[in-house]
Amino acid sequence: MTSAVPPGEAGPVISVMLIVPDAEAAIAWYKNALGAAELWNLHGVAGLEIAGAPFFLHESSPHKPAEAAPGAAGVRSARVEVFTDDPGRLIERAATAGATDVSDVEDHQVPWGTHRQGGFTDPFGHRWSVGDRSPLGRLHT
Repeated sequence: MTSAVPPGEAGPVISVMLIVPDAEAAIAWYKNALGAAELWNLHGVAGLEIAGAPFFLHESSPHKPAEAAPGAAGVRSARVEVFTDDPGRLIERAATAGATDVSDVEDHQVPWGTHRQGGFTDPFGHRWSVGDRSPLGRLHT
């Protein structure tokens, strides 16, 4: 398999933009609960990162009904995945800061071995799965 990125050029970066009802409250929570760093803040739209992995927040607007926060929409259509050396520590930090629907880290048997994963739901309705880094490798069969 060859790379779609020409030599010497940076490849694409994939990230998520989470729709939240209150951007300032969400910024504060993600900084406290997950140790996120603020990249920039346009007061309604913000860039954050956790250990170099960027993600973005956008405050919901009644003028854009297709971009509703999960609580207002009544559904979740995506799950945020975080891979870290100590998933339990991040989950505990989020739980202490008010995360709900907390699931402790469990071992899952997968084709590459054991994957340790748990999760939580943030106060804005987004589901986060937090696991070890094992899924980030390639599975060669």
